Amino acid sequence: MSIRTLLVLLLAIVVIAFVGLNWGLVMQPAELSLMFGTVKAPLGLVLLVLMVVLAVLLLVIIGYGQAKMLMESRRHGKELGVQRDLAERAEASRYSELKTFVAEELVRLSRERSEAAQQLQTRVDELQKTMLQRIDEQSNSLAAMLGHLDDHARGAGTHTTDSR
Repeated sequence: MSIRTLLVLLLAIVVIAFVGLNWGLVMQPAELSLMFGTVKAPLGLVLLVLMVVLAVLLLVIIGYGQAKMLMESRRHGKELGVQRDLAERAEASRYSELKTFVAEELVRLSRERSEAAQQLQTRVDELQKTMLQRIDEQSNSLAAMLGHLDDHARGAGTHTTDSR
């Protein structure tokens, strides 16, 4: 129980005890004016009934406020649930879009890498072919030079043997 509830119960017990101790005075008849006439009734009992009616009216107003607050709370809870579902769907949609984008980018990058590797291989093949062609040309040129040197050396060797 909350402190407010305990205080209200304590106040009700004090009022009931006060009325119980003074019941004789509460039930003592008196002349009561009702603006359009007079009535003879126990003033204490009339005031006690008015106090009980006001207390019941206050409890009804509080109960109505609590029920209204509870209904508003439920409505807000439902709205929050709907908003949460929308947010989760949007997040899932963003995740799937991101996943699709990443997959497409990976495919594109793979394709680019494959094309680059193919171009590189083509270029390496061309360079290798050119290099082999140049090596062959250099080999032929070297063989021709060696042949020329050999001929020159033989020609010089015959000149040295003749002059002796």
